[in-house]
Amino acid sequence: MQLSGNNRLPHRATLLDLVPGEEATLSELNLPEEVAHRLMILGFVPGSTVSYTRPAPGGDPRVYRVDGADVALRSETARQIHLDRSM
Repeated sequence: MQLSGNNRLPHRATLLDLVPGEEATLSELNLPEEVAHRLMILGFVPGSTVSYTRPAPGGDPRVYRVDGADVALRSETARQIHLDRSM
C-alpha cells in the first residue's frame, strides 16, 4: 500500500538516511497494506515528524520517535518509509 501526503517527492530519502537526533517529515509508506496500517496506528502517517533516536543493541532494529512514542523498526521496513528532509 502506498500512502503519500505529497504526490511530488523532492527526493527519495528513507528513515535509514537519518542520523541520530535528526528529524524529517514522513512523506510516503511504500509497504504492504497490513504493515502500513499498523504503522499508521502508531503515528507513522504522511505529514508527521519522525526522528531517529538510537540503534537498538546490535544495530537493528533502529528506534524512531513519532507522535511522542519510541518505535523500533527493522531496516527492511525503515527502507520503505520515505521522507521529506527539507524541514
